[in-house]
Amino acid sequence: MKNFFTQNKNNPWFWIFVIFAVFLMIAMPIMSRDAGNSGDEDGFQIPQAKNVVNYFKTSGEDTTCLNYKDVMQYYGSSFDVIAEFINQTLHIEDISKSRHVLNSFMGWLAILAVGLIAYQVGGARAGVFAMLLLFLSPRFLGHSFNNPKDMPFAAGVVWAIYGMILFFKQFPKVKWYTYLILGLAIAYSISVRIGGLILYGYFGLMGFVFLIKVMVERSKNAKLKSGRQQTQEMPLAKYIFRMVIMALSICVVGYFLGLLLWPYALQNPIKHPIESFKLMSSFATSIRQLFEGNILWSDMLPWYYTPKYILITIPVAVIVGVILYFIFCWRKKEDRFNAFFLFFTFVFPVFWIVVTHANVYGGWRHAMFAYPPMVAAAGWGFEALVRKVEERMAARAAQKEASVDNKVQRGGWVVNVASVVVLLLMLVGPIRHIVANHPYEYVYFNELSGGVKKAFGNYELDYYYHSTREATEWVMANAEPKPDGSKIIVGTWHTASVSYFLRNDTTRFKPAFLRWYERDNSDWDYAVFTITGINPEYLTSKAFPPKNTVKTIEVDGVPIAIVLKRQEKFSHEAFKLKNANKLDSAAMLYHQALAVDPDNYVSLLGLSEVMVRTNHPDSAQFYLNKALAYEPNSEGLKLMYAYSLLGQQKEDEALNTLRQISKFNPKYSQAYQLAIRVYLQRNDLVSAKKEFQKAIDVDRVDDALTQLWLVYEGKTGVTNEQQAYRNLYKEMIKSLEKRGKQADADKLRQQLK
Repeated sequence: MKNFFTQNKNNPWFWIFVIFAVFLMIAMPIMSRDAGNSGDEDGFQIPQAKNVVNYFKTSGEDTTCLNYKDVMQYYGSSFDVIAEFINQTLHIEDISKSRHVLNSFMGWLAILAVGLIAYQVGGARAGVFAMLLLFLSPRFLGHSFNNPKDMPFAAGVVWAIYGMILFFKQFPKVKWYTYLILGLAIAYSISVRIGGLILYGYFGLMGFVFLIKVMVERSKNAKLKSGRQQTQEMPLAKYIFRMVIMALSICVVGYFLGLLLWPYALQNPIKHPIESFKLMSSFATSIRQLFEGNILWSDMLPWYYTPKYILITIPVAVIVGVILYFIFCWRKKEDRFNAFFLFFTFVFPVFWIVVTHANVYGGWRHAMFAYPPMVAAAGWGFEALVRKVEERMAARAAQKEASVDNKVQRGGWVVNVASVVVLLLMLVGPIRHIVANHPYEYVYFNELSGGVKKAFGNYELDYYYHSTREATEWVMANAEPKPDGSKIIVGTWHTASVSYFLRNDTTRFKPAFLRWYERDNSDWDYAVFTITGINPEYLTSKAFPPKNTVKTIEVDGVPIAIVLKRQEKFSHEAFKLKNANKLDSAAMLYHQALAVDPDNYVSLLGLSEVMVRTNHPDSAQFYLNKALAYEPNSEGLKLMYAYSLLGQQKEDEALNTLRQISKFNPKYSQAYQLAIRVYLQRNDLVSAKKEFQKAIDVDRVDDALTQLWLVYEGKTGVTNEQQAYRNLYKEMIKSLEKRGKQADADKLRQQLK
């Protein structure tokens, strides 16, 4: 280590590297203090971290962490556990802010590791380029503030990659610090997410490639009868044996160290991690995502979802750098091993997501660990270009002058300064975005995509709910007291985050759960919504934002969140009357609500339902058409439209409407159920069976569908209820096997026995 500093003390780029790294270590935690909470922190990460800390405090007696929310036990979550331990030990009240500071430190570590990787393969200047590119990648920077899942994992993976590069560079005389870096990085990656086992694949593959490289070199040297090199001082068998033993020892130690803060894994250190790995590899939870202007289920996204999202949300400078890396960094034989290593570590994860049709969502955050090696390659690419320019300048100067030292030196400074200026010019867009939109850096789309404005209504913006902090704090600062002095109800879909920011003012405020498309059915005074989950047609219509919007949170001039103020509660009272079957009174109140806001989706839908139930389907269509003008793909509106058509004996038109719903949202079970009822009434058992099959194929078998199946089976002559259930199970098993879900099919088959 001393020799390293001695060798670089006269290299200005080395000192720029050190100064820039120190600057980022200070700047990033400061920036993180402005961030809001991410979508998983309050409802999942923080509670589970407390559960795990309690597990260790009680010596394993408190086992809440082993079954919290049925899934959290499968995550290592070491970052959250360490953060919770620090917060409890230091009695920190604003635990989110301290977590964000710690999270930003993980982001800084990832940036430092990327710089060190580029330093190893391309020199100090390449390291500076790589750190600059990663820091000025708005998506990565934004996630470094408050993503406690993907950012710590990315940091662990990239440090492991750095350790592997050192390992192969130093082998067979591997330094002690390389063992430490590699062992701890593997351990930390596994402790955050069991997907860290991918590092064993990296290590094994690159070890195999490295040995092939060594054997080829030895063969060539033997043919040339050149002097014995360092690797030839050791017999090949011993050489391979040493590498295998060293690698295995690192992997085994890293594996078990990675389980120390993971109670579920400690229960069975082999079985449970494998169980977790299988579960994470086929994650069952599916959520709807806005992609290319359509709302799609995450397990039904097109194959190019992740690669396209990466392409349109990373700086163009990184893309250019990667192209340069492909052009220049493979030319020298001694560079090809590291060039291939970086290529594999940023291409393989994305490739695997594509070929396995992995259930991913939220942009490319699940593949975030693949981005740092890409940036290291980009930094190396820019370095290779600058070196090429320097070499050509030196060659031209040598042709013109006998003594070229001063000329070359002056030219070298020009090239160095110019390289930084050119790189910064390419990063003007990301820099502007970071400065103008802090702390919403992660809501970024590059110039290739047309920026955030063009992404509005086509792609998810604040999908991780960062803006709920600013919106909630605005409500706290501006909400008008209620005349009766009662608590102000703040409605929101994401109650965990809003509750956290209301925690110090619970005498005035009370959070309440609220769905966007059912918002006026509930009682609230102010409502906080990010635009995630809202149909794109509505977002770009004249009806958005609603008339009762009092605050808009924006990025580059487009809204990512809104605050609503309740103007009337007629719709809430009407909803209660409708449910109590007092339909005439409900209709009167819905009309009063629409007098205040004629475009109110909830009131239009509620009034149309009243009209259907009071046998006025034509009137229902009037109100539905008004809402459908700006919500043409709304499942709720179209379902009610189908009911209104059935009320007019227009069954074929109703079935066509239901097919439109299923096309837009294949998992909307009510559309299948209503279609099945129509077909059963017609005694069209073939068509009814097809609708059942569609619902089964998207895992939408619920109690209502099961009851309809019993009716269907009865019409086919199966009067034994147990046999009818068995037939349903067989259809479900057949569907699961057809979709490649053999494990789920086997579980269901066991239930049949």
